[in-house]
Amino acid sequence: MNRHIAFDRLHNFRDMGGYGGDDGRPVRWGRLYRSDSLGKLRGEDWERFLDLGVRTVIDLRYDWEIAAKGRVPDAPGLRYHHLSIEHRPYDQAALGPDVETGRYLADRYAEVAHDGVAELRRALGVLVAGDSAPVVFHCASGKDRTGLLAALVLSLLGVAEDDIIADFTLTELATERLLADWRADHAGQEPAWPGYGRAPADVMRFFLADLATTHGSVRQYAAELLRVDDELVAALRENLLEPARGGQPAERSTTAWSA
Repeated sequence: MNRHIAFDRLHNFRDMGGYGGDDGRPVRWGRLYRSDSLGKLRGEDWERFLDLGVRTVIDLRYDWEIAAKGRVPDAPGLRYHHLSIEHRPYDQAALGPDVETGRYLADRYAEVAHDGVAELRRALGVLVAGDSAPVVFHCASGKDRTGLLAALVLSLLGVAEDDIIADFTLTELATERLLADWRADHAGQEPAWPGYGRAPADVMRFFLADLATTHGSVRQYAAELLRVDDELVAALRENLLEPARGGQPAERSTTAWSA
C-alpha cells in the first residue's frame, strides 16, 4: 500500500487512514494527513493540495523556520495553527558519524514530549474539533516532530504499536528526496551525519518504550502531562475512526477543546 500522495515539491505527504484502531475500527481515509513543509506548495502542487479539501493545517516548526521557508498559502476556509512543539533546536546534519540514529533521536523525541506539552495538547484539541477535518500536520521533513505527533494520535486511536512504528518508517521512502532538498540548500556539501533523513524503526520503538517505562503507557503519559481524559479520547476516535460495523457515522462534536 502506497500512502504517499504524489507532489512535485513535497516528498513525505501521506494519508494516515486504514490503520486498525479501537475495536478494530480503521482510521478513516482522507481525514488525517502528515507531511513535510507545506511552505513548498506552489503551482500544480497547490492545486493538488486544494483538491484534497484540507480544512486545517497544524505547523509544528519554529518561528525562524517559517520565516526562512514560508508557510502554507492562505486559502478560503483553510485554518492555520502554528504550534512549535520542539523547544531545544539541534542540527541533525552536523552530528558526527558516531551518533547512533535510534537512541539519539528517541532521546530528542522524549525531550519534545515533555517540553512541548502545551502545544501537543492544543494540537489534540484541534483534531477533535468537529469541523477540523481533513487535517494535515507537518514540520520540515515530516519525520521527527510530525512522527511524534502521529505516534501520539495513533496510540490514542487504539492503533497497534507495530503499525505506529511501521508508519514512522515510511519516511524512508522519501529520504533521498529530502536529502536532495538539503543538498540544494547547501551547495557542494554533504550531511556529516549518516542518519540525516533516515527513519529506522528503532527510533520509534525506543521512544514508545521510554514513554511506557516513565509513565506506564502512552495513554498514561497523555493523561498525566497533556490532561487527555476519556472524553477527549472518545471525541478523537469519533472524528477519525470509521463507525462501528452496522452503525452510522456519529454526528460531529462541536465541543471546543482548549489548552
